[in-house]
Amino acid sequence: MTVPSRQPGLYLHVPFCSAICPYCDFAVMRAGESIRRRFVDCLIAEVPLAAGAWPDPRPFDTVYFGGGTPSLLPPEDLARVLDACRTHLALASPAPWVFLEANPEDVTADACAAWRRLGVRTLSLGVQSFEGEALRFLARRHTAAQARVAVEVAHAAGFDTVSVDLIFGLPDQTSEAWLRDLQAAVALAPGHLSCYQLTIHARTQLGVRAARGLIAELPDRDQAELFDLTHRFLADAGWPAYEVSNFARGPDHESRHNRKYWDHTPYLGLGPSAHSFAVGGMAAHPGRADDSGAVAAGHRWWNEPRLRPWEHRVAAGERPVAGEERLGPLALATETLMLGLRTTAGVDLDGFAARYGLDLVAANDALVTSLVREGRLCVRSGPEGRRLVPTVLGLAVADGLAAAFDLPLP
Repeated sequence: MTVPSRQPGLYLHVPFCSAICPYCDFAVMRAGESIRRRFVDCLIAEVPLAAGAWPDPRPFDTVYFGGGTPSLLPPEDLARVLDACRTHLALASPAPWVFLEANPEDVTADACAAWRRLGVRTLSLGVQSFEGEALRFLARRHTAAQARVAVEVAHAAGFDTVSVDLIFGLPDQTSEAWLRDLQAAVALAPGHLSCYQLTIHARTQLGVRAARGLIAELPDRDQAELFDLTHRFLADAGWPAYEVSNFARGPDHESRHNRKYWDHTPYLGLGPSAHSFAVGGMAAHPGRADDSGAVAAGHRWWNEPRLRPWEHRVAAGERPVAGEERLGPLALATETLMLGLRTTAGVDLDGFAARYGLDLVAANDALVTSLVREGRLCVRSGPEGRRLVPTVLGLAVADGLAAAFDLPLP
């Protein structure tokens, strides 16, 4: 297990897509060139507004262009945004690790060369499937052949990590069809794979079809079978999981940015709907006691989700924050447990006790004993201390496991 960076990460949300996928419930939209250009100007204007309120002096060591489809923006616009960030925010020297999400149909040799010149080191490709029928159901705009070519072109461009996103659990999907997808992916040797289980959300196109009885989610038993297949096949193939949905060929290919979300490392989000997290005082890590013995409080806030309200507030010189929450010790401890049980590193029991004054296993002895007996958890001891680690069976129900624990903080 590698030790993740504790320096903050920067997330930049680009809300545009060339088409809205029927399963997507993100804050995205279709828009013409003039609207996209105006958005970039507003995003640049938000940077100094956010910088003035950001409490952490440490440099950002990751920058993540997410969305939406950031690859829809011209490289020169992405460069303008990065220049604004360098001007107003502390970025790591010599350069932060830059991530860019892209659709396969946007990947060309020239585009990859331009992204590399911008400093992009991880290119994340929204492939979703290498099966023609699945791509049609998901209304993707690329073919399986185009997806394969995109991965190959990205490899040739020299990105440190090429990541491929896949979706499983489609209605009536068989284990044989999903296995073909996994085999096609590993044959292309990406450094990183993300395999997300399809969820049909009410306000999406698939949600409307489900409400009319036209489609139905794959039964839980079949979903569990595909989840187990995913983890066991990829582990055997050389892509072990490090989180519920994320797999890497080695520690160097794990997402330096996304790990910050899972271990309460501060992050700043810019753009409509972007979320941010910081810790009161910023001298301590989340939940760690300060010299007085008090536990630092977390602070999470999020931007206006819709483009126009976000733009209006930025144009008025106002931070476009739509809401916020303060996280005390119990909330932070609950999230630490929940997020830890979604990773193969698990929960650092000694660190948990130091931060929150609670021996998690002793306080939940009967539950832990039962879950270990069921093969969902194990307690490991080693050079890195004691850890509460989920098995594949545990990862499949990670959120439910966390909810079963009692956290009687002192």
